[in-house]
Amino acid sequence: MSSLNTYQDNDYLLHRAQEGDTEARSLLFESNLGLVYMVLERFKNTSYEYEDLFQVGSIGLLKAIDKFDFSFNVRFSTYAVPMIIGEIKKFLRDDGIVKVQRGVKENYSRIRWAQEKLRSDLGREPVINEIASLLEMEREEVVLAMEACQIPAYMQDLMPGDDKDQLSLLDKLAGDETSASMLEKMALREALGKLDERERQVILARFFRDETQSSIAEKLGVSQVQVSRIEKAAITKLRGVLI
Repeated sequence: MSSLNTYQDNDYLLHRAQEGDTEARSLLFESNLGLVYMVLERFKNTSYEYEDLFQVGSIGLLKAIDKFDFSFNVRFSTYAVPMIIGEIKKFLRDDGIVKVQRGVKENYSRIRWAQEKLRSDLGREPVINEIASLLEMEREEVVLAMEACQIPAYMQDLMPGDDKDQLSLLDKLAGDETSASMLEKMALREALGKLDERERQVILARFFRDETQSSIAEKLGVSQVQVSRIEKAAITKLRGVLI
């Protein structure tokens, strides 16, 4: 590759980086450092130097670049932010000094209020975008607050669907338990790699692309009942890996 001008966007850079292009990896890293800075704002109340946390967060960013899976059909930032947070929290937890910034805790309290209000108004669990809209917050702010307070936001997203009992991925994996280390355990590539192709398609569609069982059934040419069975089997496998 002769010039940086040939770079188009994150997807292009990611493809090149994962093919061994070190120049692409470096440019992708530099152009997404803002994600690390954004996450670090939520971890100011620790005894560690900012530069130390920056280095740790940068490791998380590099891991996200190396492990990003295009089949998830999500933006790079959606994948990278939990990786960065997880790397920093793992580093802090090793010394037992995780201290979430007060503002983040306040945001989380507002988020919990919004969840209850929307749950009552809508008659179902709200998704992240609905919470962000009600609170006039950026979606990323909601995600960061929920991540910092130990509940991975992407695992809280519920899909408007045709099931009477709509459960989030967290609900289905953990039941009534909330694992404080779930974010770190959520090694997406490895976990989803335990599923067969059909199970993986269903999980990605249901929990990462907000699709209903009916729409998935139509795409796969099977019945909704079959999709439900596939989903349950996949959840059982994921629970064994992650819990």
